Amino acid sequence: MNKETIKKLPTNSPLNKKPFGGLTSNMLRTLAVIFMITDHLWATIVPGSNWMTYLGRLAFPIFAFQISEGFIHTSNLKKYTLRLLAFAVVSEIPFNLFYGGNWFYPYHQNVMFTLLLGLLAITLIDKARKEKTSKQIVKTVLLLIPICLGAYIGFPDYGFWGFLTVVMFYLFRGFPFAWLLQLAAMVLMNIVLFEGQQFIVEFAGKTYEIATQGFAVFALIPIWLYGGKKGKSSKIMQYGFYAFYPVHMIILYLIRYFFI
Repeated sequence: MNKETIKKLPTNSPLNKKPFGGLTSNMLRTLAVIFMITDHLWATIVPGSNWMTYLGRLAFPIFAFQISEGFIHTSNLKKYTLRLLAFAVVSEIPFNLFYGGNWFYPYHQNVMFTLLLGLLAITLIDKARKEKTSKQIVKTVLLLIPICLGAYIGFPDYGFWGFLTVVMFYLFRGFPFAWLLQLAAMVLMNIVLFEGQQFIVEFAGKTYEIATQGFAVFALIPIWLYGGKKGKSSKIMQYGFYAFYPVHMIILYLIRYFFI
């Protein structure tokens, strides 16, 4: 299945009847930005409002889905990759200040690197799908190993499971019942295998601990409402979505540093 074939496949979804033709790509990005800023406000200047970080869990899967869709539809993969790399580099110091309180913080890298590693992985996988030669398959596997290691030991935001989320959306695209595979993968990566912050639920006299990251599964709802169209766009909007990431982290850092 090559890239041109995948591009023509519909986005399988249990929500086949999409109101108003479904959400556009720009609508999805806007939702993801809102979810992200909600989470980051909770982490900096509005502590204690845990519902904000629960809502914030929905942001990353939408960004990951957008990367897989961007790969399928981009007319210039090299420029797309270099743009993501450039903003990953630009965002690192704002992320370090925001997350670690210092311009140099090597223990955790910004989410743009997670998305970039995912993009590199699906680029290699797609090439192997098109050529289907033993040489290309071996080459793809050998190149995927350092990319996977980078996602695992390089400490990008959301880690190895975040990286796999990008790959998952690409691999399952166009499959019959793709939405069911997406749901199973999201539950596995965000609830069963994810280690991190927990919240407690009491039910029928018993106490259960559930990963906060599990709220990320609900991101599938807007993703399933995606109608396959980009929506109104311009260079300002395109670069604005990328620039928002480092800019808002700098602003939140400065507010926290000077006023809180």
